[in-house]
Amino acid sequence: MQKDSGASRREFVAGALGASVVSMLSPGLPAWAAGAQRSLKSIAAEKGVLFGSSVGAGKPGTLSASFDDAGYLDILKRECAVIVPENELKSYVIAAQSGTYDFERGDRIAQFAKDNNLKMRGHTLLWNRVEYTPKWLLDHVGSLSAPAAEQFLRDYIQRVCTHYGTQIHSWDVVNETVAPKSGQLRDTPFTKVLGFDALRIAFEAARTYAPKAQLVYNDYMSWEAGNEQHRNGVLKLLEQFKAKQVPVDALGVQSHIGNVGGIQDTQHQPWRTFLDEVVAMGYKLLITEFDVNDKDLPGDPTRRDAQVAAIGKGYLDLMLSYKQLDQVLCWGMVDKFSWLQNFSKRADQTPQRPTPYDDNYRPKPLREAIAAAFESAPKRG
Repeated sequence: MQKDSGASRREFVAGALGASVVSMLSPGLPAWAAGAQRSLKSIAAEKGVLFGSSVGAGKPGTLSASFDDAGYLDILKRECAVIVPENELKSYVIAAQSGTYDFERGDRIAQFAKDNNLKMRGHTLLWNRVEYTPKWLLDHVGSLSAPAAEQFLRDYIQRVCTHYGTQIHSWDVVNETVAPKSGQLRDTPFTKVLGFDALRIAFEAARTYAPKAQLVYNDYMSWEAGNEQHRNGVLKLLEQFKAKQVPVDALGVQSHIGNVGGIQDTQHQPWRTFLDEVVAMGYKLLITEFDVNDKDLPGDPTRRDAQVAAIGKGYLDLMLSYKQLDQVLCWGMVDKFSWLQNFSKRADQTPQRPTPYDDNYRPKPLREAIAAAFESAPKRG
């Protein structure tokens, strides 16, 4: 695939800055105030799109503890129609110890969703990566025969899916199983014992025990240069799902913009070609984890926020042009709780500003860029 020229990238950023940040703001209003009266969920709903965010019930005082923050919860209630637990439904939380299931943290978020009439996504039933799986589980699966490993996986998915029942309308059944450098399945005890069948079994079990839920394969391939092998591997996997009649409904596009490759080194046409191939196979699309990594952008907060908003709107405009995409979730709504603060530090040591709201719960240009993208999106259905 050929990447766009440097001139094209500069034209894109310049054009997006003009169209996405300046012209969308009403004269005389500060950047954060324009359109602030209308919630993102209501603007999105007018186009048939479900808008929401992640929330974390982790250790108090950490980046993953947004659920304990009243200001964060107020934003969720005001802006979102759907929420997804960041870590609380992953195996290293639910099954941290052998023979035990701990749903306490996930249940707190589920009750909040019920109390506030919010939909809920599930993330994730099988995160097929060694580094994010409890050691006891890796050792256990690695010691099993193929039939026993299959039964273990089915039993685990049954336990988790039936615990939350129909409250979860969409599950990330398998997460990040394609190695980005090779495009092949990651080497884990599940794939060593079961091969591709580990993925098939996970989706079949999810269909059995969450029959009304949307079943999603979720991954972080992106539109920047350097993601070519990852995209190709995901396409091959989706083709294999189709050929073997695995019950996969949609591709979850994580959309951590700027994480892999230069933030302005985008490949617009190759990215469209990738999405075209996905939807041609009959898959739906959803944005599951949107944020904008600003590690390569200027230190000045005003300039940086403007560029984050421009890049974010350019990406959302492209994605929302596909009517197969009807869900958009941010991976956090407030900068100080973003996982990127630890995962991807800036060279100047200033905090990242990757989400729609700043540390004082004030909406930023990215919030208005998201609103503008919904406003200009074609209506679904």
